[in-house]
Amino acid sequence: MGLSAEQLRSGLDALGEIEPAFAAAILRAGYPEPRIRERGYATLLRTILGQQVSTHAAEAVWRKLAIVAGDVTDPATITRASDEQLREAGLSRQKASYARSLAEEVTSGRLDLDHLPADDEDAIAALVRIKGIGRWSAEIYLLFAEGRTDIWPAGDLAVQIEIGRLLGHETRPSEKLLRKLAEEWRPHRGALAIFAWHHYGSDMQVI
Repeated sequence: MGLSAEQLRSGLDALGEIEPAFAAAILRAGYPEPRIRERGYATLLRTILGQQVSTHAAEAVWRKLAIVAGDVTDPATITRASDEQLREAGLSRQKASYARSLAEEVTSGRLDLDHLPADDEDAIAALVRIKGIGRWSAEIYLLFAEGRTDIWPAGDLAVQIEIGRLLGHETRPSEKLLRKLAEEWRPHRGALAIFAWHHYGSDMQVI
């Protein structure tokens, strides 16, 4: 499960004491709602199916896959499915290969989603071995599904834009700069990322 409302509030309060611009932004926009996903294979499969398509389209593929192949929450379903079945469900050749990569990692035991490494970077490394799962997808999974408090998706465009705005930067900070700046925000960077998305979506402007 992801960060709870209480964890978000306490993390952001601690950040507000470090950086006055964050405290002011919290007063304007309020605390964000939790973003929680189910831990495990199904969430990662949905991540793959949702790449570069709308939420509606991804949901349609998920439903069709269940009709064509069976229980989509079971990785063995994908390993048993034929290429024709995956195409019928709406998966491109590339996404089918990604889905198979994920399913094979889980069914073989090479990837144990119930016992990912405790170290965040090691956990990210374990996830990005899956074809189709990049660093951003791995970070989002660890933040939303495992509630790891210090995950920092510095490559996310909205996070870059909003943190830059809040800190008064004239240009959007790069991923490298954002990672450097965020060192002093440990161990609450996950809460800050969720707040950045919340503030970005609220159309709040820095005063």
